[in-house]
Amino acid sequence: MTVGWTLDRVTDAPAVGERLAALAGGAPWWPLAEPSWRWIRVRLDDELVADSRRAMLYVQYGPGRLPGSFLPTYFLPWDDVRPGMLVDPVVDEAGVTWWTVQGADRRVERGAWMHGSPPEALSALAGLVTFSWKGLRWFEEDEPLMAHARDPHKRVDVAPSSRHVRVELDGSLLAESTTPLLLFETTLPPRYYLPPEDVLVELVPTQTVSVCPYKGVARWWSVRVEDRVVPDLVWSYPSPIPENPRIAGLVCFLNEKVDLVVDGERLPRPLTPWS
Repeated sequence: MTVGWTLDRVTDAPAVGERLAALAGGAPWWPLAEPSWRWIRVRLDDELVADSRRAMLYVQYGPGRLPGSFLPTYFLPWDDVRPGMLVDPVVDEAGVTWWTVQGADRRVERGAWMHGSPPEALSALAGLVTFSWKGLRWFEEDEPLMAHARDPHKRVDVAPSSRHVRVELDGSLLAESTTPLLLFETTLPPRYYLPPEDVLVELVPTQTVSVCPYKGVARWWSVRVEDRVVPDLVWSYPSPIPENPRIAGLVCFLNEKVDLVVDGERLPRPLTPWS
């Protein structure tokens, strides 16, 4: 199972954009399309599918005006797609052309698409091709990308803190720390990463894995609280990407499902796509 920005655990997908827009102060910067200086490549296993230094970055969170694109991605000129890799074109009712990405040993159905007549504000994407983030591998320069394109209008900052943080659930104390690391990510509530030794309950490993382009691959744990197990309440990045090394090995509770008391003040549970 995958969580995080992949939206797999969001049960009300149409609300994703609305909730993130509210967290952005009601004035989101998306949707937008802008040229990118980054060298973008797409591969099917080891086969090159597309290679472009002329990519357009499309930023959107949640369902938007372009079907098929729910998160930031790149659109590439048709001439930068390797000939013969896109087969079996189908045009849907919205005027979107879909292709299967065909490799020597594997194919990805509906793995590529093009918008013939995008909205005027996104007209720069007309005639450009984008690709699925499932079954294909994306690269920015020589670095593999995870989950979706990185949005240059978004920041992730971390700061060590001496705040007194208590994590509670239904009156039970799950963790308490005075040495948290706070992570601030644009449009999302602060996350409180705690030393594992400050967790006071048993953490039960699960099979859940989440992927974030700004942090890396996270493992998840359930929490045993007296006679019940609360699933997938805690995550940690054992080996975060180089841009965020300070969160390595720390644990974070899902704010949306627990009660945080910070410096004696009980924080409201935030409303996000994962609430």
